[in-house]
Formats: sequence, structure tokens, C-alpha cells
Amino acid sequence: MNFEDSPEEAAYRQKVRAWIAANAPDMSHLTPEERRPWQEGHKEVASKWQAIKADAGYGCISWPKAWGGAEGTAIDEAIFNQEEARAGLQFNYFTTGLHMLLPALLEHNKDEVSLSLIPPAIRGDKIWCQLFSEPSSGSDSAGVRSAAVKDGDDWVINGQKVWNSGAQISDYGMLIARTDPDVPKHKGLTAFWLDMKTPGVEVRPIKMMSGDNELNEVFLTDVRIPDSQRVGEVGGGWKVIISTLMNERAAFGSVSGLNWRDTMKLAKQVASWEGTAMDDPAFREWLADLYIDAEAVRLLSFRTLTSLSKGTAPGPEGSVGKLLWSGMAQNLSSQALDILDHGGLIDDPASALMNGAFQHRFLWAPGLRLGGGTDEIMKNIIAERVLGLPGDVRVDKNVPFRDIPRGR
Repeated sequence: MNFEDSPEEAAYRQKVRAWIAANAPDMSHLTPEERRPWQEGHKEVASKWQAIKADAGYGCISWPKAWGGAEGTAIDEAIFNQEEARAGLQFNYFTTGLHMLLPALLEHNKDEVSLSLIPPAIRGDKIWCQLFSEPSSGSDSAGVRSAAVKDGDDWVINGQKVWNSGAQISDYGMLIARTDPDVPKHKGLTAFWLDMKTPGVEVRPIKMMSGDNELNEVFLTDVRIPDSQRVGEVGGGWKVIISTLMNERAAFGSVSGLNWRDTMKLAKQVASWEGTAMDDPAFREWLADLYIDAEAVRLLSFRTLTSLSKGTAPGPEGSVGKLLWSGMAQNLSSQALDILDHGGLIDDPASALMNGAFQHRFLWAPGLRLGGGTDEIMKNIIAERVLGLPGDVRVDKNVPFRDIPRGR
């Protein structure tokens, strides 16, 4: 396979690179603190940029025009994302909705109400969050205990979700709840979408050691929603989960935030015995290894693009990219702090080199090995679904959910 741009792709790359350069948002008015993700000023710039992209047909390039897209190819969208990242424009507020949840929604629902949710999300007017994980259901995505009980034409939902990125600023969420506890755990789940301002929905931000409050707890108390907000069939929630997780791991595996170019930029600013850290042979050897890992992630993303270009959903190979990317992010930020020496202790964006981006990432990086499935879960998926090795032992596989032992 030739991974170089074709003449048409090269021309498209030049076109979008020029457009991004001409239309990129001005962030000079933001303070160093406001330039960090999940700050209000940063979010406002992200929303305006998303609207600018949508008006120019770059909001969701590969989606049908009927959904607010541009009917471009998956390769076109990947090229735009690469050029956007190269320009330092990486805003994650819309990733969950546009690249994980809404594709799953559209895969299972084609009704008028569901379709009406798409254009505001593409323009950045509405933000979505994922309400899957629970205190007793993290990497075991089928261990959901939040319950949805049918009451006439409505469902009444009670339970708790946790680690929900962006829930505190989200307008909508996609929720998984248990609708039948008398069948095995994978068969008794149903998916719903809901307005986050629905009575009974309470969001409690979690203060992280990085200083962010991106993650949240969400409590659901007698939340009543109509059956029209169901995604897919009753009892078909596991299909929605799989669709979402495949999209999530594909997205995780193709976006890295800080990368080897940023590390080179930092190294050139830090003095060492050799001149700068960039002149240190040991650092250069490490950087070569990092580059190889980054290339592996990039090339693996082409597998996902191949699937998308053929009209099929991302497959389990996305777990390989996610596993590599999350480990690479932790390795990269740890090495950067070593380069900075005592300067690595300074997390003040106004004082630290490169706005303290590496210090911030260092404190967040361990979570990347948990979110979207732990390293261990990724390795199981790779072993079973990519390499075809024997499956792991699952003692609760055919047991009704209510009969599965639980801790006191």
C-alpha cells in the first residue's frame, strides 16, 4: 500500500492548508490559563472555529449533505484533521459527539428527530457526552446497573455514571441503561439519548490533579424520557456500545495531542551539556523511538480509513492504535519533564515553557490508559479479535444479570 498522497490528495492538502492559514481563529486575546482546554475562553474559540468550519463544508467532511456534511471521503477528512493538528488547532469538545456518539446514533436511528440533532452538533452549537461508565462498570461495558423501567410511553431511569468527559458543559448525552436484568448482561441493555437539562439529571464535576474538571459524575434520579429517545432496539444496547467503542478507539488511535514535533520544539529551548537537549545523543535516540511509535499509530489509522472508505465500521484494529497512543502519550510527557529538570515542576502556564503543556499532559496521561478501555482490555481484544487466540475465561457469560455475584 502506498501511504503517500496521490496527486489529488496532495492538491486537497494544499487547499485546506491554505484555508486553515487564512481562517484560523485568533487566540492572542486569551491569557495563558485560558489557552488550556476546558477553560471558558478556550471553549468559546473552539465553538467559533467549529462554526467557521461548518460554514465552509469542513465540519464533518465525510458525512452526507443531508446530515450537514460535505459528502467528501474519509481520506479528505483525515487530511483536514492532520493539517488542523499541524496548525495547533486541536479542540476536543466535539470529538465525543461527532466521532463517537452521533455516528452510532445514525447507524441505529433514521427518524426525523434523531436527524435534527446532527446540524447543531456539526456547527458546534451543541455538545454531547458519553454516559456509559459506572462505578461498577468501567472496562466491563456490559456491567451497567443503571436501570430503565418502561412506564407507558416513557422510560424512568435511575442510576449513576462516572468519568463522563465534558458532561458539565454538554447539551446532550447518550446513555446506556439496563432494561432486563433476567437475561445475560450483554443482552439486557438499551441505549437512549437525553437532554442533559432533563429533570433528575445532576452533574458533579471531578477535580483532577491536572487542575481540570473535564471528568464528571452524573446522577440520574427518576429521569423520565419518551421512548422516541431510544437508540436502536430494546435490548439492543450492546450493539450501540460496540459501534461507539470502535469509533472511540479509532478516534483515540489517530489523535495524539502533543507529538514528536512538539518535543523537538521543547528540546531546542532547553540548555544541556551538549548545547541544547536536542543535541544530546541519548535524547535523539529516544526521539527516534518515539517517532517510530508515532508512525505506527499513523499507519494503523490508515486501516481505519480503508474501512471507512469502503463503507464499513472501524474494526478491532483500532485497539492497537489506542494502546500504542496512550502509552506513547505517557512516555512523551514523562521524557519532556526529565528534559526540563527542575523546570518540570512549574505548572504555571504563564511561566513554564510552551505554556506548561507537557506538565499538564503528564498529569493527565495516566488516565489515557484507562479511558476508552484499559491497556489490559485492549490486549484482550487484540489477542481474541485480531490474532484469533482463545478467548479469556468469562464465568458470567450466560448467567442472568441479577444472579451475578456483586460486592457488598
